[in-house]
Amino acid sequence: MTAANRPGPTATYRLQLQPGFTLHDAAAAVPYLARLGVSHLHLSPLLEATPGSAHGYDTVDHTRISEQLGGEAALRALADHAHAHGLRLIADTVPNHMALPAPEHLNHPLWHVLREGPDSPYARWFDIDWTAQPGPVDAPHRGRVLLPLLGDRLGAVLDQLTPGKTTVAHQESPEDTAAEPVLRYHDHVFPLRPGTEHLPLPELLDHQWYRLAWWRLARTDLNYRRFFTVNDLIAVRAEDPEVFHATHALLVRLHADGVLDGFRIDHPDGLADPRGYLRRLAEATGGAWTVVEKILTGDEQLPADWPCAGTTGYDALLRIDGVLTDPEGVRRITEDTAAVLAPPDDPHHGRGDYRQAADEARREVVRRELAAEIARLGRTAARACTEDPSDARRRDHPGWALTEATARLVAAHPVYRPYVVPGEPAPDESAQALTAIAADPRSVTDSAAVAGTAAAPSDTQQLTAALATVRDLALGRLGRGPARDEFAARFAQTCSAAAAKGLEDKAFYRWYPLLSLNEVGGDPGHPGTDPDAFHSWCRHIQQHWPSGLSALSTHDTKRSADARARLAVLAEIPGTWSTVHRSWSAAAARHRTGPHPGPAAEYLLWQTLVAAWPIDADRLVTALLKSVREADLQTSWTEPGPAFEEALERHARAVVADPALTGPIGEFVDTLAPCAHSNTLAAALLHLTVPGVPDLYQGSEEPLHTLVDPDNRRPVDLTGLAQRLAALDSGTPPTGTAAEKLHLTATALRLRRDRPGTFAAAHTPLHARGPAARHLLAHLRGSDVVAAVTRLPHGLRHAGGWADTVLPLPAGPSGAWTDLLTGNTFPEGPVRAADLLSRLPVALLTS
Repeated sequence: MTAANRPGPTATYRLQLQPGFTLHDAAAAVPYLARLGVSHLHLSPLLEATPGSAHGYDTVDHTRISEQLGGEAALRALADHAHAHGLRLIADTVPNHMALPAPEHLNHPLWHVLREGPDSPYARWFDIDWTAQPGPVDAPHRGRVLLPLLGDRLGAVLDQLTPGKTTVAHQESPEDTAAEPVLRYHDHVFPLRPGTEHLPLPELLDHQWYRLAWWRLARTDLNYRRFFTVNDLIAVRAEDPEVFHATHALLVRLHADGVLDGFRIDHPDGLADPRGYLRRLAEATGGAWTVVEKILTGDEQLPADWPCAGTTGYDALLRIDGVLTDPEGVRRITEDTAAVLAPPDDPHHGRGDYRQAADEARREVVRRELAAEIARLGRTAARACTEDPSDARRRDHPGWALTEATARLVAAHPVYRPYVVPGEPAPDESAQALTAIAADPRSVTDSAAVAGTAAAPSDTQQLTAALATVRDLALGRLGRGPARDEFAARFAQTCSAAAAKGLEDKAFYRWYPLLSLNEVGGDPGHPGTDPDAFHSWCRHIQQHWPSGLSALSTHDTKRSADARARLAVLAEIPGTWSTVHRSWSAAAARHRTGPHPGPAAEYLLWQTLVAAWPIDADRLVTALLKSVREADLQTSWTEPGPAFEEALERHARAVVADPALTGPIGEFVDTLAPCAHSNTLAAALLHLTVPGVPDLYQGSEEPLHTLVDPDNRRPVDLTGLAQRLAALDSGTPPTGTAAEKLHLTATALRLRRDRPGTFAAAHTPLHARGPAARHLLAHLRGSDVVAAVTRLPHGLRHAGGWADTVLPLPAGPSGAWTDLLTGNTFPEGPVRAADLLSRLPVALLTS
């Protein structure tokens, strides 16, 4: 069966494979998932990863299905079992990077590069700037790779480096297992350049194709591209046809064999040419169904010329959450908590709203974590300016000005990246964005002056000129050439890293009046989506990307959909929430013994408890510590603040051990439960009925109150879910939120499976009439399915309920409508909302 003839998914179910949940476990879950109603299993990365990997994004071998997960035989057995139950498989694919593991020989291509240097046939695999580091003493002009792995400066750990031998298996000749000379440092094992193993240690180090260095040098001296700022994930040059073939051959073969039917592409923004990559993948697979983990900012749209089915669905998450969130309540909470999140005595005071927090965080990331990447771009820009002997107009820019201009343009870029392809006109959106930044006077007068000093008039002139040149280089306007092409691609890649680390991994952890807003692709500064905008987005997806995914919970969401549904209730009761969390803070005063953890961290604690209640202390502390380290204020991953962290952990554990606090917290969560229940079911039904292919995250068919990874990647009890679904199918009435959500999910999934034509047809808004019309959101799919949900349920209750609100039901094929969730029937025409939603806050009608 060709890719074009394979049916696309009607719904997918994401399984997080890991040593504790293997391909064999996935096979055992197939009968349940088939009964649930999905069409495809969405498998996390399959290729061999670092031993013990709980996620699989740290690939070490592209030629093997992970033996930790069961190997290729287990994958093929899973596919056969799935096919027998009417299911197909799609696989998460990681083209951007590989692991830099310990021991290093687990990654054979990288091992070969470390041993043979730029002459290795694998040197083209990795995005290494060989010019940035002097080479071995006998070849200083050839360069070498900086490996920032040492726990201290080299001289302080020299006695921990020990030469020896180890047995290494090579992909080219796995039977050849002769011992090789190596250099050991704790768990790390490095190859030795042939002929150097006899040298004394200091001299031996100077002759290698790598430079072992203190880990802190990564920020400024690193000369390989990585995934964001993760040093042990080294970037792969998937734009090279040979590298693409070598890294994708197994997956392409499994697709040709019918084992895999489609692909999720991880982090396409990190690729030099995402469109070119997708075209190559489509050519290799005959057009396999493919979605991309593309983060769209605000109203940004997926490039229309990308050959894929659509995104992985964060844009859907943003709209579904948004239409169920009260923006006025968020505004009031924001006003109430601004002084807590940015108090006057805070060194970061001035971070008075999300936009300021985001701008500050991006600038910090560019100047600190990404300093090496910016420096590399500056060097590339300098080469690009002199690349064309016939063009002298761009010469003589000072190196500092090119580097500084690059930093400012990257920091201010409004979306994840521009989409410039050398040799083609830059897209209008990218050109407009970069032109606006370069022309903005703040790009020159920014307080972050060169080397921390006030700029002289001549500096300002030079920076202004450099901004224009860097803008033109980033847009590909100066013509072609190796350095010019490289700059355009690398600039875009660096923009994506700055956005991800500056926004998702820093600003979102600093500015959190309402944590449910802080999800990938979201904009906490502009909360909420009105119903008209929601329906407009749905129609856009149906017209342009009807086969892309929609998502509510993923392995990367910072809080699961149900945790966010509960937090969204707070936006409807801002005054009550203000009183409640302040009363908890007063009651917790007896557990504070000093200035730490402080009001901002404590406010994070209260929201986290509400989102995930009930939660044990270990889960809570793990999530809190990750949050404050990402925020990079009182502590961070690289600059830990032990006193702050210890105080935060001590305080959090004391709170969850104190009945005088856990009692009121539990009681408050109980008061939220009716509205949270409404939001949970509303979000689930919208997810399953709006345009796009719903992607369910493992366990989310029942309420799931998980936090940021690794909390959200734990295995779930699929056997128990299967038993509870079987009970519902045998006639047990769905009672309680868990059973109601499972029943709703199975019902909607089976409807999508049974009526694919309906869900491929139009999305038509249905407008309620009456005093509570704003609380009823409804749409028609095709001509025979209607979904109706309650929005802002607390406001509805406060206003006295539905009263005389009606929803006009259109003429259906059968002349009547049946709610599949309750069995109630309704005629076409106006139906009282109080009758339609008498038993549940949602309805799924068919005709």
